Amino acid sequence: MDTLQLLGEGFLNALTPANLLWVLIGCLLGTAVGVLPGLGSSMAVALLLPVTFSLEPTAAFIMFAGVYFGGLFGDSTMGILMNTPGQASAIASTFEGHKMALNGRAAQALATAAIGAFIGGFIASIAVVFLAPVLADFSSRFGPAEFFALAVFAFAATSSIVTDNVVKGLTALFIGLGIAVIGVDGVSGAPRFTMDSPNLFDGISLVTVTVGLLALGEVIYVASLARHTSGKRLIAPSGRPWLSRKEFVEATPAWLRGTAIGLPFGVVPAGGSEIPTFLAFGLEKRLDARRTDPQFGRGAIRGLAAPEAAGNSTTSMAMGALLALGLPISATAAIMLAAFRQYGLQPGPLLFDRAPDLVWSLLASFFIAMVVLLILNLPFAMLWAKLLLIPRPYLYAGITVFCGLGIYATSGSTFDLLLLLGIGLLGFLMRALDFPIAPLIIGMVLGPLAETSLRDAAMSANGDFSVLVAGPIPIVLYLLLALVLAISLRSRFLARRRARALPEHDGERERASSGR
Repeated sequence: MDTLQLLGEGFLNALTPANLLWVLIGCLLGTAVGVLPGLGSSMAVALLLPVTFSLEPTAAFIMFAGVYFGGLFGDSTMGILMNTPGQASAIASTFEGHKMALNGRAAQALATAAIGAFIGGFIASIAVVFLAPVLADFSSRFGPAEFFALAVFAFAATSSIVTDNVVKGLTALFIGLGIAVIGVDGVSGAPRFTMDSPNLFDGISLVTVTVGLLALGEVIYVASLARHTSGKRLIAPSGRPWLSRKEFVEATPAWLRGTAIGLPFGVVPAGGSEIPTFLAFGLEKRLDARRTDPQFGRGAIRGLAAPEAAGNSTTSMAMGALLALGLPISATAAIMLAAFRQYGLQPGPLLFDRAPDLVWSLLASFFIAMVVLLILNLPFAMLWAKLLLIPRPYLYAGITVFCGLGIYATSGSTFDLLLLLGIGLLGFLMRALDFPIAPLIIGMVLGPLAETSLRDAAMSANGDFSVLVAGPIPIVLYLLLALVLAISLRSRFLARRRARALPEHDGERERASSGR
């Protein structure tokens, strides 16, 4: 009852006209910035930090919440419409969402993303309010061995389950791991794979890799191959900017499954919402393969609904973990942690006692931001979808300019622009040769976590690597991974056997018809 009373007081504070205005401004700014490739929610929060010095803390963090959630929808919007997500957390949404847009269902795809973001974020916000003690206990059980097991699980899942070709998936994964180890080693201080270039001492930014592979690589591919090999034009979006009853019923289980997958990742520092979005997509793809009429590859609404719900549930839980534990799960949460410290506040259990008005007003603003985004984005879904009507030369030229501006705004280095071009060429080759992008991104995101966890676990056990399978959580993760791989191999074996049997069956039918 105390929790409900405190949350009610938070709503009273957050629903003042001034704070509602800051939520609205944050949602609009976050969505607008998230639409631009390379400028996601974390960049928006970072750019707005100096602006908030004139605001009192509650108003500042309420606006940050709107920017955070608005940026996630903006990231997904460009991923759906142009196959150029603003951040890695929106990559999984592009696989089926972009196909929906190309099929003339862009407005429905954006509506699916908006509703999925609302459901995932709203349920996660409820969990944050009522389950903070359980979250703290769960997160405290993760040590180096658990983090390493989690990274291995993600590596295997994205390279062998989400992708159709295991060899190409593993190749992409190792390319990502190779990019992740470039830079100065944090333990020994020795430069690794830097070719004695000071520009590489800090490593290669994930933003540069994501924008280069997905956005610039797509532009080069369209300019050099797609316009010669395919005469198809983008289909103009038409129809309703909402979901029919059939589509809503189809997407609802995926929304709920994606939310359930994303919730625990909000309290585990495993790279943000990238992993749960890919896991949610992989689960829906496996479930779809069992249907008599598989939809994946043709614009499956469940392939978009699940990652959107998973990403936003993880994001909301990450904010709760930041407030309750002082644990920054994602880049944006880390920026907000710095903002708290600038105001002389330290997130953690004591924050609830020292600044209860701020904490509960911020938690209440999560719910308000979800409703505001839903109200804003559902009516404007058709407006966003009309971006597909822009002629391709102008569209992709604009994407290229925004890619360069986004990277230069992030680093201020011309070397990163050259690096962006090189990674864009890599993305073009991977697209042309049909190599998956997702394992590369996951390898780069989780590579440092896996390396650090392996080192810490081995050092804590004096070089005894059996510590990696000593706890119950790593054992459960490895057993679950083995089970998932076994099921995946079995399903692929059965699929190949059916594929071989189909031509034989067709040949028998042809012989029978000719015999008549």
